[in-house]
Order: sequence, then C-alpha cells, then structure tokens
Amino acid sequence: MNLHNVEFIRSAVSVADCPKDSLPQIAFAGKSNVGKSSVINRLLQRKNFARVGQAPGKTTHINFFRLDGKAYLVDLPGYGYAKVSEKEKARWAKLMEAYFAAPDTLDYGVMIVDSRHKPTANDIIMADCFKATGKPFVVVANKLDKLKKSEIEPNLACIRETLSLPEQIGIIPFSAETGAGREALLAFVLHAVGE
Repeated sequence: MNLHNVEFIRSAVSVADCPKDSLPQIAFAGKSNVGKSSVINRLLQRKNFARVGQAPGKTTHINFFRLDGKAYLVDLPGYGYAKVSEKEKARWAKLMEAYFAAPDTLDYGVMIVDSRHKPTANDIIMADCFKATGKPFVVVANKLDKLKKSEIEPNLACIRETLSLPEQIGIIPFSAETGAGREALLAFVLHAVGE
C-alpha cells in the first residue's frame, strides 16, 4: 500500500454526506487534546496531512481521506473540549451517534487515549460506542514518550480496566513524537484493507 497516495475527499456535516461506496472506513476518535491529528500524520509519515490545531477541538466535521484508493481514514470530531458551546457539543454528539449507528459507515476503529492519564468519562462513552458496533477496533495509548519505563505497564493496565476492554481488543503503546508503535498501528490498518 502506498501511504503517500492519500487524498482528502470531503468533510461531512451529516451521515448523508458520508461516502457510500464499498471501501472500508477506519475511524479515528479521541478527545480534543489527545494528539489525534499527530497520530494520523505519524501513521502516514506526513508532517501536516491531518491539520494539527493550535487550539483543541478544531475537527468539527467528519473528515474523509481516501488511502491509496483502498480505504477511508475517517477523522471524527474530538470530544470533551470545554471551550466549545453546549449547542456545538450537542451537534457533535448527534453527528457521532448517527455515524456509529449508520449501517454502512464504520468498519474498523482506532480510539486514541492519553497514556499518561486514566481514561475520562468521555473516553469510556467512546469505547462503549466502539464496542456496541461489534466492529474490530484498537486503542492507541499516545504520548508514550512522556512516560517513564516503569509507568508504561501499570498505565496500560489502568486503561484496559477503566475502558472495560475485552482481551481481544489490543492496546498499542504509541508516540506520535518518536514513532513508537507506528508499525503495530500500520499492521492494524493493513489488516483492515486486506493487505
């Protein structure tokens, strides 16, 4: 797969705007300041492909990127950012719920959490959304470079326990800064597209 052959397709403000072809959709979700854009950029080995906002909460639509004509990387709106109006938060929540409920959208999920902290209430809701679809997903524990070696295992165990993750759901220790974990995430994406 040519990871450099990736193109922005559209920003969807409703599920009706989502692509309806048969390409698998790999959805990336995470709270606003967790480094979702940085994880996507590191995966693709591109500096500024997914826009990294100065202020969190910049992804307000569902953004679709076509990867080598074989799959969509779907960048979902970040959640849990305080400085957004309640009305806007409600709109995001509705859009996310509709995306997860639609029969022809999500095929695979990548949920990004901060490896340094216990997952938030919003993270738990997001994990439950992924679990409810019955589709395969993986949890990426980002910001690994900020942890001491001795903190990694206990923190990953805390993430698994807090999100009530069954054993078959993998947790990938990841650093968008150093590239640690990229190969494991890439393997998940390649499996999703059948390569």
